[in-house]
Amino acid sequence: MTAKPDLWLLPDAIFDGHGLRQGAALGVSGTCSLQIGTPPKGAITRRLKGIVTPGFLDLQVNGGGDALLNNDQSPTALHTMAAAHRRFGTVGILPTVITDAPEVLARAVDAVLAAHSEPRPDSSLLGLHIEGPHLSIPRRGTHAADYIRPFDATTLDHVQRLRAAGLFVKITVAPESATPQDVARLVGTGAVVSIGHSDATADEVRALLDAGATCFTHLFNAMSPMLNRAPGVTGACINSTAYAGIICDGIHVADEMVGLAIRARPLPGRMFLVSDAMCTVGGSGHFRLYGQDIWLKDGRLVNAEGSLAGAHVTMAEGLHRLITVVGTPPDTALDMAVGAPARVLNRLDLATPEHRDLADLLLLDPDWSVTGTLADHLAIQPA
Repeated sequence: MTAKPDLWLLPDAIFDGHGLRQGAALGVSGTCSLQIGTPPKGAITRRLKGIVTPGFLDLQVNGGGDALLNNDQSPTALHTMAAAHRRFGTVGILPTVITDAPEVLARAVDAVLAAHSEPRPDSSLLGLHIEGPHLSIPRRGTHAADYIRPFDATTLDHVQRLRAAGLFVKITVAPESATPQDVARLVGTGAVVSIGHSDATADEVRALLDAGATCFTHLFNAMSPMLNRAPGVTGACINSTAYAGIICDGIHVADEMVGLAIRARPLPGRMFLVSDAMCTVGGSGHFRLYGQDIWLKDGRLVNAEGSLAGAHVTMAEGLHRLITVVGTPPDTALDMAVGAPARVLNRLDLATPEHRDLADLLLLDPDWSVTGTLADHLAIQPA
């Protein structure tokens, strides 16, 4: 028998995965949502001040809660990362392992596979993002130059193992270290190939897009800039129909440039928000990477070379900044935090507020800040 709502929630609006629906109601039963609709006559209702949305999906998470995947390749570290970000409204993360020694990547793959095979897998863990080691040294950012290397069969084997287990894989490569044939092999496994950390020309980028790459990693950061006679990776990305992640913390990319990129894309819905968060989110203000100290100073994570070493920002903060500072329409901003990443993952179920655990649905206040999950709110004020 199909369950029927025993309570109808009446928020100011509901983000349904496509846009904001004013005056809509969400029917719930127990700890689950059922449907968006109109309450029948006599139904129990409750008004909520704010906006209901599915929880955020972050496709680039290096760490959280003092756990960093490059330092600890274990299921425990993965669970710690996911729990740290869930505190801030991110209900799904794509753990990210950056350029490192071959054995670090191998152990990260093993850890993700082990977590996936647990009796009750953590639904917050969405797969694995392999960012490097097949990048460009001039645009490596904080990635260690000693470990950057051309694409090889070992990486392909790692991707195949993950895909054989049904896990989502996104892999960032640069044209300098991966050929169109390499990209085609990766795409053939079902992995999403993302272009980043590259000093390539626009033509070299387009060759990888033609081979099946469908994504770009943190637009503007660690990529050749867009100039009047040299579009570079940045221009090729903006002009393409591929998906592109972007960090919105006011540090990695100027707010004006974030807004420009969103408006300039030829197709809507191809930009998604990422945190690129390090272990300081939900953790302390210091960690070590490649044997070097990284400190949080004035909101910036900086290594000994003075390079930005990831970000200290949450998806909630990025969404708030997109709307209140950049001036992005709320529908577009919410799509960047929920809908677009769900489409990259090919998990449209994660973009809808229907048939979800109430712990995976958020209530935002009128200022677009997270006030908690629907589960939290109903626990405080039960029906």
